[in-house]
Amino acid sequence: MIFKKKFVISIIFLNLISVSVSNSIEPDVFVQSTVNRASKLLSENITKEEKIEKLKLIAKDTVDIKGIGLYTLGSARKNLNDDEKSIYSERFEKYFLKSFASRLAEFTNPEIDVFAKKVLNKNYTIVNSTLVATSERPEIKIDWRVYTKNPDQPLIRDLIIEGLSLARTQKEEFASVLNSNDGDINALFKTLEEFSNK
Repeated sequence: MIFKKKFVISIIFLNLISVSVSNSIEPDVFVQSTVNRASKLLSENITKEEKIEKLKLIAKDTVDIKGIGLYTLGSARKNLNDDEKSIYSERFEKYFLKSFASRLAEFTNPEIDVFAKKVLNKNYTIVNSTLVATSERPEIKIDWRVYTKNPDQPLIRDLIIEGLSLARTQKEEFASVLNSNDGDINALFKTLEEFSNK
């Protein structure tokens, strides 16, 4: 009995050491932790505006905003000079944070259950989850594309809701703006700024 206790204590000690040596976090644990943070915030008795500001902070911690911005700009990014890239990066971040936080703030204590993951390669893992159904909405399938190049700091690169990629949809919307304006990046800058200032 004493031997078993010592053995268990040794295992716990070794686990603690391994955690302290490496801060890497599994993508599914990362996603569940992130949605738990958001869910807890959304259940707080604070104003919608306060929720939006706090949700923006969560997004800055957990989402690869720069990576999503470059992806959604598509091949147009190759034609930008350094000043234009800087302007785009700044305006996209404001646009993304407002869009993300405003939409999420509409939910009241959303419950998301993570149930599986699929490692695509060393850089990407798909995490599968469901937004639990309520009397007001059906169950919704949500897949998270997690960037894991740095295992100590995984970041969300995309949400695929019922098979629809939000990043790809955004990319198509931006391409439409550029195509309608002969590829003029200033038209996209204006669109981003107008949305952010609403």
